Amino acid sequence: MNSKSAADWDKRYREHDMSLFGDAPNEYLRMVCARSDFAPQTVLLPADGDGRNGAWLARRGMSVTAFDLSTEAMRLAQARDKDTGVDVERFNADIMEWRPGAGRLWDAVAILYLQGPAELRQTAILKAIASLAPDGWLVLEGFARVAGATMGPKDAENRYAISELETWTKELKIIELMAGKLMLDEGDRHKGHADVVRLAARKR
Repeated sequence: MNSKSAADWDKRYREHDMSLFGDAPNEYLRMVCARSDFAPQTVLLPADGDGRNGAWLARRGMSVTAFDLSTEAMRLAQARDKDTGVDVERFNADIMEWRPGAGRLWDAVAILYLQGPAELRQTAILKAIASLAPDGWLVLEGFARVAGATMGPKDAENRYAISELETWTKELKIIELMAGKLMLDEGDRHKGHADVVRLAARKR
């Protein structure tokens, strides 16, 4: 997801006759879930789109809360949940306005391809950190800010820089923070070589 308006995303999801970013869960999310020290019971997914990641986590027995800016994406996500036979708490929200309920914390928060201006990305990360239980995990993947990038936002300021992530997550214990090129195969929108950042960190 990015800084486009809700109407823009609704239109994009309505006009796409297949899952916009594929049906399989994000590869990095799968990798982190395979770690022996990653065992959350509750997970928060801001900008979960049409629900592929939330439904997958719920199938693995986690209690999942997910939201998205787009009402059309949420409709598709709820249909996916029904087809999959899982129960995911879903609602519409803008990350810039969303506030968790008083005292509500999650064991993990996953931010996957939320892109946009620095203010939006920083706000999302700081809210994610504030929503983590002690020892909770922050998992993030997004497009990296590198010269000559061929996939993702055209405006470099809508991409992640390692230096930004280091600053925004300074209160966390970094497990992994890297930038590199990999092959994406996540629907028509994310297919091919891409420069990405990956972050896994824990609340101290």
